[in-house]
Amino acid sequence: MGGRVYNSDNLTVLRELADASVDLIYIDPPFNTGKRQKRRSIKIERDAGGDRTGFKGERYRTTELAERAYSDAYDDFLEFLRPRMMEAYRVLKPTGSIYFHVDYREAHYCKVFLLDAIFGRESFINEIIWAYDYGGRGKRRWPAKHDTIFLYVKDPALYTFNQDAIERIPYMAPGLVGPEKAARGKLPTDVWWHTIVGTASNEKTGYPTQKPLGIVRRAIQASSNPGDVVLDFFAGSGTTGAACIEEDREFILVDNNPQAIEVMRKRFEGEDVAWEA
Repeated sequence: MGGRVYNSDNLTVLRELADASVDLIYIDPPFNTGKRQKRRSIKIERDAGGDRTGFKGERYRTTELAERAYSDAYDDFLEFLRPRMMEAYRVLKPTGSIYFHVDYREAHYCKVFLLDAIFGRESFINEIIWAYDYGGRGKRRWPAKHDTIFLYVKDPALYTFNQDAIERIPYMAPGLVGPEKAARGKLPTDVWWHTIVGTASNEKTGYPTQKPLGIVRRAIQASSNPGDVVLDFFAGSGTTGAACIEEDREFILVDNNPQAIEVMRKRFEGEDVAWEA
């Protein structure tokens, strides 16, 4: 399977796609945190006169290689998304689904005023909680350690859901289910415990807010079939495309951030990908 990557405004590309031409959409839009998201790439070398102390008191010098960043603030987040989500609804096939990944600050507004309004409350299937254990520890509230992923479908009577294709996970208490079930593992629930992309991970691209391959892969396994077309119009580091290559799906990715395009060109080097302006 191959794919297309558009370096363009996503609304422009969406309006050019044919009606009912996409089997699955996964998007991770900017979370409207009001901050400038950034990720630094550094190199650390042993140096007696370095700027940091490491294991057993050894000194190391840090060299900054690059910084990738984008603005994560919109005056009216919902109105920015609304025309894009209307186009997303149009291009989905009747059997299609959309996974809408957003953080806790915007999740409730997006569900009620955007997704319910466009897809319909009857098309709401799941609120998936991606839970992780990383980041700061608040002292005046419970630490926020999850993102929300809303699953909506085009037609509640027709949508694709391949339970048997989903990668199983270990039981938390395998001794309670017996050796046969423990060996087989269980299907994930609507709470997905999965680590973030770690600093030393082979997945790491250096792109801000990169999401783990395992999260997107699970959505693709469940809600599409081999050969289907998967769309991500906030492509970022291209994780959706990487998951599609693994799972034998075609993909359409859109992003207008030059740094995102640069990361994806490196990530998809040697793959069958068409690059569009």
